[in-house]
Amino acid sequence: MPLSEAGIYSAALRLVDADGVEALTMRKLADELDANPMSLYHHVANKEAVMRGVTRMVGARFRTVMPEDASWQERLHLLAADLRSLAHRHPNLMAYSFSRQPDFLHSEDSFWIALTESVETAGVPRPEVSKTAALLSAVVTGFLTAELNGSLLRWSALEPSGSDGREDSAGDAGPDSADVAPEAPDLDHMFRLMTDTLITGLENRFPRDRDGRT
Repeated sequence: MPLSEAGIYSAALRLVDADGVEALTMRKLADELDANPMSLYHHVANKEAVMRGVTRMVGARFRTVMPEDASWQERLHLLAADLRSLAHRHPNLMAYSFSRQPDFLHSEDSFWIALTESVETAGVPRPEVSKTAALLSAVVTGFLTAELNGSLLRWSALEPSGSDGREDSAGDAGPDSADVAPEAPDLDHMFRLMTDTLITGLENRFPRDRDGRT
């Protein structure tokens, strides 16, 4: 089968899903495609160009089915949840994209279009819509980055300041407490808490009822 950009991106995604972005090389990609490595350069300039293409390809698969009567709050919940689902399907790619590709969002992306429409419906003045949507995106992708790279789990296990070595805390521990592993945080709950907090902030900043009146 002749080489094409779409075929190159699909093969690169398979390799990234399996072994991570750092393991991807143009030679490995050529082997995956059973092609001469030099032939790839007729379609893509380098690995960075490949990763941009893969990110755009995966981003185009983003789909959120919105109920016609959904409130802007429900729409934001759905958008955030669907972006998280996409990140979980391709964790290696999305962790790379969130942290290394500032252009992974574009004005024609379905996610960005739905997000800005929802933000405007929330009552945000039109000149502030893009800035507000950018802030929401930064918070959500920041959460997802920390979730994908394990930081969120580690941070959640940190003790509050001043709690170490307190006598009352030590007194509550049973004799076998050192052998009991701490309970893992509920990341789904933390994600809902994050999205609820963002939505509450918009509700307080731009009060608007369900009929769209400020």
